[in-house]
Amino acid sequence: MKQSLQSWRHVFKLDPDRPLEDEVLEAICMSGSDAVMVGGSSGVTYENTVDLLSRIRRFEIPCVLEVSDLEAVVPGFDLYMIPMVLNTSRSDWLVGQHARAVEQYGYMIPWELLVPEGYLVLNPDSTVARVTEATTGLDAAAAAAYAQVADKLLQMPIIYVEYSGTFGDMELVADVRRCLEGARLFYGGGIHDAETARRAAAVSDTIVVGNAIYSDLQGALSTVRAVKGNSITGGSSNGSFYGSGSR
Repeated sequence: MKQSLQSWRHVFKLDPDRPLEDEVLEAICMSGSDAVMVGGSSGVTYENTVDLLSRIRRFEIPCVLEVSDLEAVVPGFDLYMIPMVLNTSRSDWLVGQHARAVEQYGYMIPWELLVPEGYLVLNPDSTVARVTEATTGLDAAAAAAYAQVADKLLQMPIIYVEYSGTFGDMELVADVRRCLEGARLFYGGGIHDAETARRAAAVSDTIVVGNAIYSDLQGALSTVRAVKGNSITGGSSNGSFYGSGSR
């Protein structure tokens, strides 16, 4: 599964705390997207995460959990994405909560299923920016420097540039991607139609589409074909237990 992650171009992100009708979930899971990520910045519980996972498992699409709350970690996901906020002003969101989680639950962590994500949180008005006290006013050079630390020093497999709710600076995203050697660049924020999907996909390896699912389903679905085009075949293209941070 970790190897298939390297081929993902498009991911839908679902928030367990937001209602989603069955027909909408079916459209998302049968859209041709490479994976579904489950996670949110607030209101995520064990109960609503279990419920959403059970509904997604009716389909064959890979399903990963982005861990934001220890109490909401649910067994049965294909992978567990562990956010580590690179530009936080509080070490708790980079490694502190992670260390406490390992101390408490280390004996039951499925390490082989964990994938660390080096987050760059760049929208000052987002929930995750406020919660993590992120230094969001980074220029391209500063953002690239953080990304290189995560890629080359910490050897993280994913750098996630997150604008959460607004479409970001694509030139900055491109600069970050150019500096990476081993890590894959995920981009999330403000992707709501085919055009924004194409623009984001041109400067990143994987795009993550979330809010549009709840505001404009057809626009959200159009992002899959914009990125994957003729490779869509009608379903997915691919077949814990610690953490902090969130989207």
